[in-house]
Amino acid sequence: MSRPESNLPALEPRARLALASLSLTMLMPSLDSSIANAALPALAEVFAASFQQVQWIVLAYLLVMTSLIAGAGRLGDLLGRRRLLLGGIVLFTLASLGCALAPGLGWLLAGRALQGLGAALMLALSMALVGDALPKARTGAAMGLLGSLSALGTTLGPSLGGLLLAGGGWRWMFLVNVPLGLLALGLAWRSLPRDRRSASVAGFDLAGTVLLALSLGAYALALTLGERPWAVQNLGLLLVAALGGGLLMRVERRAAAPLLQPALLRRPVLRSGLIGSLLVSTVIMTTLVVGPFYLSRGLGLDAARVGLCLSLGPLVAALAGVPAGRLVDRYGARPLCRLGLLGLFAGCSLLALLPSHLGLAGYLLPIALVTAGYALFQAANNSLVMLDAAPAQRGLTAGLLSLSRHLGLISGVAAMGALFAWVARAPTAAGASVEAVVSGMHWTYGVAALLILPALAIACSDRLSGRLDDACRAPRPS
Repeated sequence: MSRPESNLPALEPRARLALASLSLTMLMPSLDSSIANAALPALAEVFAASFQQVQWIVLAYLLVMTSLIAGAGRLGDLLGRRRLLLGGIVLFTLASLGCALAPGLGWLLAGRALQGLGAALMLALSMALVGDALPKARTGAAMGLLGSLSALGTTLGPSLGGLLLAGGGWRWMFLVNVPLGLLALGLAWRSLPRDRRSASVAGFDLAGTVLLALSLGAYALALTLGERPWAVQNLGLLLVAALGGGLLMRVERRAAAPLLQPALLRRPVLRSGLIGSLLVSTVIMTTLVVGPFYLSRGLGLDAARVGLCLSLGPLVAALAGVPAGRLVDRYGARPLCRLGLLGLFAGCSLLALLPSHLGLAGYLLPIALVTAGYALFQAANNSLVMLDAAPAQRGLTAGLLSLSRHLGLISGVAAMGALFAWVARAPTAAGASVEAVVSGMHWTYGVAALLILPALAIACSDRLSGRLDDACRAPRPS
């Protein structure tokens, strides 16, 4: 049922400051996930290193962040979310300063790894703190804003990195985080509610956290290392990830306080939210994997126009995030979660059937539908999952949500890229003919549309719908 906008409570000044601090702590790690990409050739010259060596500037950050984000959320539940978020901001800021002052590649990689740890804390706990710092009726709008800033940061990273590289050199790509970090720290210190429990790691599952981090790290590395995901080293890493996952399940069944609690994972709202986030994030990467080749090879656009067209999707997602969140607050998350998935399915289906003669407009309109659906789904899904979480488990829940998103993004790059190259029948998509690129685009978006169907089926199931209604009506007990 709709709620009039005027009935929603206005944010108090302290809550506005809290939202600003959480926005900064979401934006900064997202920027740094891609800010160094544009500078890799220059950094290879500065450090007299190969491309394989400098790509670890990106990989070190992403691997540490992805591997530790769930454990970071759980630590926040135990030690205090505000306390640990402040520590994450301090660590991220100091690590950024260390990166800027690094005398060699090894020091820079160490700084990036520490940045990744700080980023894991910031990403997991900024979403978890929404429920502590803001009224429940504003959860959707806050989640929409944080989702927009996450998309905006990842998108703006390469452009901002290029500007800073041209204007002041590579060190400024990391120095820019210092004033932002100090501002975020001051806002968070002043506005976020103090933790209500004393710090304790008595319930922290160290063995489970280490095994989960190793398994996730091996999986992420297998999908990002080198140009051939099927190479022997990559297959070996996937085997390590599978064995680690199996061992993790055995350890968790025997642990007194497991990180991945069976009762938590059996909750329909959380389980469906994680599956949906994983599938949708995999699908959204299709736009970035396939788009450049279809626009340049299939439609014959030059590099400048390709870049301009590629910015449409993230721009729509960023602009749609806050309105999507407000719609969630007004009409409820469950119907808008379904609507977002329907938008994703419709957009991918249109692209799978797109006739070439429709040209650029025929491609961009479905892309806008896909990315608007993505923004709507993210705001609704995140709100549902976080409203259903018990207060003592919000950190872990937010960490698992962020983990599912990042695993989906990594899987999407590898899986959709491999599918596109296979259908195009070329070792690389750049070497394919125009007809092969068009065919690859159709098949890849067709598979993307099929991936949305399980998420849509789960969201429409009667059993889950009842649980979702309960999640929206009442907060979970502590």
